[in-house]
Amino acid sequence: MSEISKDLVAASSRMMILSILVGGDNYGYQILQTVKQLSDGGWIWSDGMLYPVLHKLEKEKLITSRWEEMQNGRKRKYYQITDKGMKSLRKTVKEWKFVDSTLNKAWGRFICPLSVI
Repeated sequence: MSEISKDLVAASSRMMILSILVGGDNYGYQILQTVKQLSDGGWIWSDGMLYPVLHKLEKEKLITSRWEEMQNGRKRKYYQITDKGMKSLRKTVKEWKFVDSTLNKAWGRFICPLSVI
């Protein structure tokens, strides 16, 4: 897909990160790779986009983090979703499903098909 608008990335990044963390604890680089994989390479996030969102989610207590030492002696920061984060994600999923359903109804009313869909 062509480049996604910054507004759409910003609007969905929190939900994407929380959704990934539902699958288990994860670290920054792996989150970036998971986003790339889930989007079939169409969505490539940068460190500069990811880490501010992770920090904000942590500040809001939607996720927590811990440092783990790897076999090579380096440390890696792992993130995990909290109960508050799960509750927030459930609410957000319902809202986005409603928006998706409503937009699909609106797009279905066009007389000629949209070329972007």
